[in-house]
Amino acid sequence: MNAIVKHLVHINAFQIVFFRSISSLVFTFGFLLKYKIPLKGNNQKLLITRGLVGLTSMTLFFMATKYLAIGTAVSLRYMAPIFAGIFAVFLLKEVIKPLQWIFFAMAFSGVIIIKGFDSQMDATGLLLAIGSAIFSGFVYVIISKIGKSEHPVVVVNYFMIISTIVGGVLAIPYWINPVGLEWGLLLALGVFGFFGQVFMTKAFQVATTNQTAPLKYLEVIFTVLFGVFVFSEIYTLWSLLGIALIITGLILNILYKKRVENKQKHQV
Repeated sequence: MNAIVKHLVHINAFQIVFFRSISSLVFTFGFLLKYKIPLKGNNQKLLITRGLVGLTSMTLFFMATKYLAIGTAVSLRYMAPIFAGIFAVFLLKEVIKPLQWIFFAMAFSGVIIIKGFDSQMDATGLLLAIGSAIFSGFVYVIISKIGKSEHPVVVVNYFMIISTIVGGVLAIPYWINPVGLEWGLLLALGVFGFFGQVFMTKAFQVATTNQTAPLKYLEVIFTVLFGVFVFSEIYTLWSLLGIALIITGLILNILYKKRVENKQKHQV
């Protein structure tokens, strides 16, 4: 999905949001109707808020890909758990352990290295990618607030409906009629995005977080490889070091957090 977004760099971000969302709606609507799950949900305010915040994050990320190497953009978007942790402290009254702050600092140092030592880094792209991560972190908090009161597909369905409507309307002034294969690529965005979410969800259901969460960050490696071999992107040693620090810090945080949770369960 990330590679397709980068390939369609000449198409406005709002139009990409529209196609990414409308093609996913086929699957979410179909699922909800098949299993007779109410489309409306139980908490419309939270569902709409999640949809709007998620839409903002997605749009900013697609905008960032216009300015950054796709692997760098994806790595910066993965800063979301850090912002989610900070938001959770103030909104959900959660506690962040001292060691977690060290892991967060490691990830932030990766951003500083990318910006400070990589002369190819575009400041606008950096701000857009970090903005996407901030809003994505807020999404995590809202989903945590929703909890198990809503079916996961209902949550995603709201997100896709809102993104389709808003993305479609905002894309009108910048609309470019796709040509030939571009139609297929634009519609494929939603297909790859939807099944990527489904497979990730299934992975977390059948295996422990310690096993699956680190593997999620393989997305960065695959995306960097796409960038190098498909789009001839060049990654400096500084940018690769920055990406490595971001991913390492986030993985260590996941593993440590899960270890603390398991320890607390055993004590209970």
